[in-house]
Amino acid sequence: MTLDPAALPVSELKRRLLDEGEPLGAEAEAALRSDRRAGARAVLAAVERRRAANRAEGQRLRRLLEFETVLWHKGVDRIGGVDEAGVGPLAGPVVAAAVILPKFLRPRGLDDSKKLDEPARDRLAAEVKAGALAWAVGQASPGEVDALNVYRAGLLAMRRAVEGLSVAPQYLLVDARRVPGVRVPQQGIVKGDARSLSIAAASVLAKTARDALMVEAEARWPGYGFARHKGYGAPEHLAALRRLGPCPIHRRSYAPVRQALGLEPEQGDLFAPSPGARGGASGGATGRRAGGRADGAGD
Repeated sequence: MTLDPAALPVSELKRRLLDEGEPLGAEAEAALRSDRRAGARAVLAAVERRRAANRAEGQRLRRLLEFETVLWHKGVDRIGGVDEAGVGPLAGPVVAAAVILPKFLRPRGLDDSKKLDEPARDRLAAEVKAGALAWAVGQASPGEVDALNVYRAGLLAMRRAVEGLSVAPQYLLVDARRVPGVRVPQQGIVKGDARSLSIAAASVLAKTARDALMVEAEARWPGYGFARHKGYGAPEHLAALRRLGPCPIHRRSYAPVRQALGLEPEQGDLFAPSPGARGGASGGATGRRAGGRADGAGD
């Protein structure tokens, strides 16, 4: 139906143009621009703001595809983005995700998970999982964090995620590091979760997967507030540590946990990389091809 602004009340203009997103043709736009009703002109202003926002989002997404575009031009189609979550918490696993996005999938608002609130992360995680060629999640347990240090444990979780993909990637884009033990060409990108759409997608999947695990941990070990702070060193968490002592998922190599146990600090540098260190690839990976089921055991 052709839009005739002069024949419609402002409420109908709002419904069709703003709520339903009906395209506004040139003639109808000119008519709205000359409409004497303030409400009609306000609708036009809202349409123009939405157009500007869409243009800005399109430009932002194109910038996030800079690394992917270079690879696409070389004939590399299956690009795996890899990222992890959970380096800083005192409790719970390090969780990593690997995801292969099709070229056409550009979820609106997808960004570094740290820049997104929880509802946005949940929405985007669902959209990424539904549209991805493949995705997988890998874990490194608190015990592995203590045994390896958190840097190496993060690499282990990343490796497990990559090896859990149901579609083999041709190339990996990794946030700030390289994944050892996988025979796939790869590039580490500093602040990659804010510079690559594929890595941003992985960051959202890793963050939402880990948050869900910590919500489950709250039910199993109540009193620590895991569902709220996700294991980070919030005042509530530190107070619970002093009151209750550590539970099985607390990282014994982290100073506040060791203090709660009456022990001296153990590791000089929790984050030290070790170029020769390779963790085992058994366990810890879950994932699915788009449309399948995510099942598998985590650490």
